[in-house]
Amino acid sequence: MARYTESQCRLCRREGEKLYLKGDRCYGEKCSFSKRSYAPGQHGAAAARKKRSEYGLQLREKEKVRRIYGVLEKQFRLYYKAAVRKGGVTGENLLVLLESRLDNVVYRAGLANSRNEARQLVLHGHYTVNGRKVNIPSFLVKKGDVIAVTAKSKKSPKYQAIAELAAVKSLPDWLTLDKDNLVATVVETPTRESIDIPIEEHLIVEFYSR
Repeated sequence: MARYTESQCRLCRREGEKLYLKGDRCYGEKCSFSKRSYAPGQHGAAAARKKRSEYGLQLREKEKVRRIYGVLEKQFRLYYKAAVRKGGVTGENLLVLLESRLDNVVYRAGLANSRNEARQLVLHGHYTVNGRKVNIPSFLVKKGDVIAVTAKSKKSPKYQAIAELAAVKSLPDWLTLDKDNLVATVVETPTRESIDIPIEEHLIVEFYSR
């Protein structure tokens, strides 16, 4: 399975803003973006001072969202096509589809420290959906679905630490969490208003409509 394997911090620097790809580390002193906020590479600092074209703005917004959710280009384009087919506002449909991915829901519920970690934990079979083990990060959850940490995984020190994190993490209004049993429930379909990431989705629509 293809995936990005280089430094996550380089992605934040390339987009010129924190994408919070490494969980708690992004909030602390060790965050690389806080020390070097310019783009990586020999000419990164000079490139940051150049004015972006309309196409450049659209491309960077698309790349930013793709990297936040950990989706490769081919799959991201498929999400866009699915968003178009749904009718309504394409940009909002796209974001709702991305928010509905199982790895994102696991992260949003506080059952992983980052989306990247959530992806790995899902791949390793640590979660169930409605009582059945699911190891596909792109699995789309829907209203009423129940996501739980497997009984075996709950006993590990890893999930004892995650339980402490989940106890203090705020949840989006479309999720609830039984913090004692590490069970999340999707009570509503995600909405655009519930997505607190600064995204200008209309730029992504303009990019693919060229």
